[in-house]
Amino acid sequence: MRFTHPGDCRGSNLPSSFGGMGTDENSAPQAGLGTFLSARRSVLLPEDVGLLTSGRRRVPGLRREEVALLAGVSTDYYMRLEQGRERHPSPQVVDALAHALRLDEDATDHLRRLANTDASRPRRARRSPRVDPELCRLLERWSGAAAFVLDGALDVLCRNRLATALHSDFSFEDNLARMTFLDPVAHRFYRNWDGTASAVVAELHRAAGITPDDPRLNEVVGELSVKSTGFRALWARHDVRGKTGAAKPLHHSEVGDLDVQYHSFTVNGAPGRQVVVYHAEPESPSEESLALLASLHADWDGIGDASGRGLPA
Repeated sequence: MRFTHPGDCRGSNLPSSFGGMGTDENSAPQAGLGTFLSARRSVLLPEDVGLLTSGRRRVPGLRREEVALLAGVSTDYYMRLEQGRERHPSPQVVDALAHALRLDEDATDHLRRLANTDASRPRRARRSPRVDPELCRLLERWSGAAAFVLDGALDVLCRNRLATALHSDFSFEDNLARMTFLDPVAHRFYRNWDGTASAVVAELHRAAGITPDDPRLNEVVGELSVKSTGFRALWARHDVRGKTGAAKPLHHSEVGDLDVQYHSFTVNGAPGRQVVVYHAEPESPSEESLALLASLHADWDGIGDASGRGLPA
C-alpha cells in the first residue's frame, strides 16, 4: 500500500481564488451563485427548453429574461441574482431556477448550497493528511481490483498495490486532477480523456460548493487554472457532478487497453473522502490484463508510505 502526499504547489504566482471560491465568508457564496447561474444559462439553447426563437443571437445561451420567464420571476430580480445584489433567494425560487436551467440532481444540490446564506454555511475545512490505516489495509485485500482513497480536492491519500501499478505510467501521482490535466500521459491512459476531464472538473465544482473555503481545494484549482487552458475552459462551464460509477476505458503501456468499471463509496467518519475501485468483468481480457499488470509489479514489497515507512500501528 502506498501513502501519497500532496505536492506543494503554493507560490506567489498562483491566485488565491477562482470562480467564486474566495475566502471572504460574506461575498464568496454570492459571487459563486451569480457565476454559476450565468454559466449554466450560457450552455442552454432556446430549443432545449421549448422556446421559439428567430433571427441571430449575439451571445450563446439563454437570455436573462428567458430564464426569468421559465422560473416565474421578474427579469430585474433574476438580474440581481446574477449580479450578487439579491442575497436571499427563497427555496422555492432556487427550485424554480433549477428547473428552468434543466439542472440534474447534483447540480441542483450545488445550487442550493450556493444559495444558502445563513450561519450554517460550511466554514473553512479542517484537513487531515492522515487516512485510517485500517482502511488502507482493507484496500490491499482487494488484490483483483485497483482501489484508492480520494479527498475533496482529489488528492490521492493511499492506493493498493494494483492501483499503484495502474498509475505507474504517470509522473504526477499525488492528485487525480493534476494527473489528468498536467501529465501528458493522461491523454493516452484515459482513452476517453474528454469525458474524464469533464468529470474531474465537475467533481471539483461539487466539492467547492460543499467546502468553498478549503485551502487545498483552492490551491489545486489555482494551479490548474494557471497551467491548463483545458481546465480553465471546463471550470468556466460550472458543471457539477459527483463520482458514482461508470465504464472507464484505459490504456497502460505494459498491458495495453483495459475496459474496467469504476465505483466510488463515501467514507463514514471522514466527510469528503471516498474510496474509488476499478475492476474488470470476470474472465474478461481486461481481468487477465490486470492480473498480468499485478504480476509485473509483484516485486514491490511492503505496505507503507512514499518514504518506505510502514503503516502506523
